Amino acid sequence: MTELAVARGALDRGRLLRLAQQYGVYAGVAALLLFNFAFTPHFASAENFRTQAVQVAPVLIVALGMALAIGTEGVDLSVGSVMALATSLLSLYLGYGPWVAALVAVVGGVLVGLANGALVAFVGVQPIVATLALMVAARGLALVLLPQLKDVRDPGMSALGSGDVLGVPYLVLIAAALALLVAFVVRRSTFGRQLLAIGDSRPAARLAGLPVRRVLIVVYVCSGALAAVAGVLATARLTASDPTSLGTLMELSAITAVVVGGTPLSGGRVRIGGTVAGAVLIQLLTTTLVKHDLPPSWTQMAQAVVIVAAVYAARERGKR
Repeated sequence: MTELAVARGALDRGRLLRLAQQYGVYAGVAALLLFNFAFTPHFASAENFRTQAVQVAPVLIVALGMALAIGTEGVDLSVGSVMALATSLLSLYLGYGPWVAALVAVVGGVLVGLANGALVAFVGVQPIVATLALMVAARGLALVLLPQLKDVRDPGMSALGSGDVLGVPYLVLIAAALALLVAFVVRRSTFGRQLLAIGDSRPAARLAGLPVRRVLIVVYVCSGALAAVAGVLATARLTASDPTSLGTLMELSAITAVVVGGTPLSGGRVRIGGTVAGAVLIQLLTTTLVKHDLPPSWTQMAQAVVIVAAVYAARERGKR
């Protein structure tokens, strides 16, 4: 009888961990919304929701690329520096027109991603080391190109940062479209299946004849491109290029969104819906702390606690 009770308790504990892994992020979003509705003044307003959605859009876009990298059992620490590089390139080439400047900025992100992918796929450098090196290099290059803050005075960029369609900001529409695109690629494409197979077991993927190196390079190129897009959108919203601060600690927010959303650090699985909810959770958590007059350092500590809880739930699930 005692053994049966122990077994039943272990089963219940395992079930709770699985539920926390799959739905904890959505419960967290719901809890924060309820708390803010009840205790945060002026939270339940259309203007506030618009502001929250606009602020979360760059984080979500970066997190989408991070999810792909983590899905291959890797990571991309250079995403914040890529945003800084993108804002520098955007400012330098804005004289050729906003779309040319935006394209150059995205190409800069692609090149950083290509360097990351080459180091991981061909040289065999660990992803955390390779992307750490590019994180330092890209931020340094961004500061060489644009040593200080510069105003972005362009009607096209202003329209991108503040415009909307039927009340929905362009930034939110772009982020939503990219999330749908990445979800489709992961779930429905051959590339997505190859990515998950590589994350599940890279040696087995090689033995099965999958193009491991090509997939890894494409993954890091996509991560770099998405980070550059986020940098362009953030610059358009702020109407200023500031490579010193733009993208700072963005890698932390992106990793938090991905891990809390249910994508395991061990690879082999990517949850885009969870990543979206994770990005929203981080934004709501930051907003809650700020609106209740807590210092910014509390946000970083709260993110750390959330990451540890999510990783613990994933680890315990993996043991079973």
